Amino acid sequence: MNTDDVYIIIPAKDEGKRIGRVISKILHEGFHNIVVVNDGSTDNTKEVATALGATVLTHYVCLGAGAATQTGMDYAVRQKAGIVVTIDGDDQHCPSDIKSLVQTMRNKELDVVIGSRFLNKDNEVPFIRIVFNKIGNLFTGLLTGLFVTDSQSGFKAMHTRFVERAKINLNGYEFCTEIINMIKLHKASFAEVPIKVTYTKESREKGQNFFNGVKMVGTLIKHFL
Repeated sequence: MNTDDVYIIIPAKDEGKRIGRVISKILHEGFHNIVVVNDGSTDNTKEVATALGATVLTHYVCLGAGAATQTGMDYAVRQKAGIVVTIDGDDQHCPSDIKSLVQTMRNKELDVVIGSRFLNKDNEVPFIRIVFNKIGNLFTGLLTGLFVTDSQSGFKAMHTRFVERAKINLNGYEFCTEIINMIKLHKASFAEVPIKVTYTKESREKGQNFFNGVKMVGTLIKHFL
């Protein structure tokens, strides 16, 4: 597989204990254009990523996952990327799935490929994540008119022709719904493919909670309505 035009974007906030594993796994899969967006980290995220050869873009204050993703996307476009892949920095996703997303995009000539946790029946997803995702899917569908199985997935492949049109305005995790909306607005072609996920104690603690979920819903309603 040609990986020269594939850029991997990793938004990261205080992921010093995990980002090294993520980058090493991505390198093992043969992808070398790795961009870590250091979103106001107070730990050694930048140092670990730099030592492993990743390009590190730094927000000196935390702007949020959406803003970090947009920073990475802008950089990839400037570097003449063909495909931009976003993946979480907490070692939840399996970089071995990147090839599946990229191959699906190329074979079917798609604009976006979403990695879905819920299309892989072997995943052991915590119950609270299932609940939050169902709520997220419902609100995303109602607000955008596009229903998918994993609207809040941070693991996506996007062709540059889509990235250049899709500008993220929401700084927080609401940006995942915003991307779904842009797929709808721009009539972009897309597919979902199953991905593997591994939930550790650390990744569970960094996940969504009730109050953040309520805040996210409020932000989405305000933004779309």
